[in-house]
Amino acid sequence: MLIAAVVFLIPAIAIAAEDGEILPALSITFGGSGESEGLTPAIQIVLLLTVLTLVPSILVMMTSFTRLVIVFALLRQAIGVQQAPPNQVLIGMALFLTFFVMHPAFKSINANAIQPYREGLLTQETALAEAATPLKEFMLKNVRKKDLKLFVDITKAERPASKEDVPLYVLIPAFVTSELKTAFQIGFLIYLPFLVIDMVVASVLMSMGMMMLPPVMISLPFKLMLFVLADGWYLLVGSLVNSFG
Repeated sequence: MLIAAVVFLIPAIAIAAEDGEILPALSITFGGSGESEGLTPAIQIVLLLTVLTLVPSILVMMTSFTRLVIVFALLRQAIGVQQAPPNQVLIGMALFLTFFVMHPAFKSINANAIQPYREGLLTQETALAEAATPLKEFMLKNVRKKDLKLFVDITKAERPASKEDVPLYVLIPAFVTSELKTAFQIGFLIYLPFLVIDMVVASVLMSMGMMMLPPVMISLPFKLMLFVLADGWYLLVGSLVNSFG
């Protein structure tokens, strides 16, 4: 229930930010109708705050954020700089690219779930199901069948008839596992050209007898020059965004 509520809240916050609202005008109730079923306002606020605390985790686990932030971190390590760009810049860049990649899904959730729910056209259960559908479609497009089969087998439950029938508690860990592998594969490809530069610089310094000079100090300017001349940020960001289809 909490996961479904957070799925409902993330696009609501994103769409509200676009519209200039401070917070989306949503009220989360627990029950089949629009009434709170005896819950006092104080308890409703506590439950809502509990759901909001899970928003960062769900945002990381169910969107493109994981792949983006890992690739950016591996790029920084491959170049050899420790704090440039700083963590705040990498996380912020990954966050806004996540909103860019996930915008079609958030827009669909807003149109098919949030707005009808606010107008009273959908019940809470129906709205939550409609809100989860676009995110499930996104994760199903990017999850590997091998990882999905692994978690289905671990649950020892009846095999779903189709991908659309896979429950969220099975799909989310499978999606995260797939994203981790994809991110490390991209990171490996990013490392290769910089590794070649490090090896060439180290070989040249050794042949010149300059054993005490750190190769990283000499190779860093060459790696930065290679990355800038190749327009690395343009290629990397474009490839990452297109990798989500």
